[in-house]
Amino acid sequence: MDPVVEISWQMMRTDRLRTCIQVTDKEYWSAFSHIGAIVDTLDISDDIRIPLSEITMTAIRSQGAGGQNVNKVATAIHLRFDASECAAIPVRIKTRLLAMSDHRITDDGIIVIKSQAYKSQDRNRQAALCRLTELIATATREPKRRIKTRPSKRAKQKRLDMKSRRGALKRSRRIVKDD
Repeated sequence: MDPVVEISWQMMRTDRLRTCIQVTDKEYWSAFSHIGAIVDTLDISDDIRIPLSEITMTAIRSQGAGGQNVNKVATAIHLRFDASECAAIPVRIKTRLLAMSDHRITDDGIIVIKSQAYKSQDRNRQAALCRLTELIATATREPKRRIKTRPSKRAKQKRLDMKSRRGALKRSRRIVKDD
């Protein structure tokens, strides 16, 4: 059985992403022939596709220990996306997204994501885009409507009986004062 090699959809060439597929070693070099053209959008769902031109990614230096490369290589990614101005996101999803209480969304509607978990810039770029996708995908799910329910007469009676039993038990524990 051939080992599976993942061709990262994060191969960046002129700020464009390629799609992610899995192929065997034999198919590695012929894999790009059936991928198609270079992808210009970030697909959130079937009807939401964000153009990558609206997403700004900047390479910055990572925090923490890093050895010899710590002051030379900018591996962390700072992603900025203006959700309030994006025409690709429908208004109902945009309002739900901006109403979320997430620290990554500013008051101006700009989503700011910093990714520095990996040592390579490509993997951090991929992680930042995945986090952006997940954040917008959570806003696409409509919240369940609450169905109002009332307690039944039997449940009300049972609750009142339990209250009176508990009160009687507490009354029986009192210290009786003789006058």
